[in-house]
Amino acid sequence: MFFTSKKFVLQQHLVINGLDMFCWLLLMTSPLIAGLAVAAAALAGRYSIQAWQAFKARPPTARMRKFYEGGFQPKMTRREAALILGVRESTPADKVREAHRRVMVANHPDAGGSHYLASKINEAKDILLGKTKSSDSAF
Repeated sequence: MFFTSKKFVLQQHLVINGLDMFCWLLLMTSPLIAGLAVAAAALAGRYSIQAWQAFKARPPTARMRKFYEGGFQPKMTRREAALILGVRESTPADKVREAHRRVMVANHPDAGGSHYLASKINEAKDILLGKTKSSDSAF
């Protein structure tokens, strides 16, 4: 004969009621959680729209410098020499030497640069400093 005590039945009843309570709690809080998720998504969307509008409204800043895209002229001019070194035609000699050094460090043949570009950089420095040679570059 199967005998169950009142204590055992009460424990089972509490477990079943506890599961029912958990299911009820889950069912009642699911819409709340879904609502909070929708509200968070709406706030994130609003913030992103405001950030995009602020980004578009900001004043334009100096972006990356645009370099001279043309090829070399048969005989180098002062304008072309200034473009190669990244200075103005009326730049003082010490600034020309500084610009020559900066450009030459980036394009030196010993550091993997081109001999042709190095000769053009040197020719540009000579033209801007007034030390023109009778012939064009070595290439």
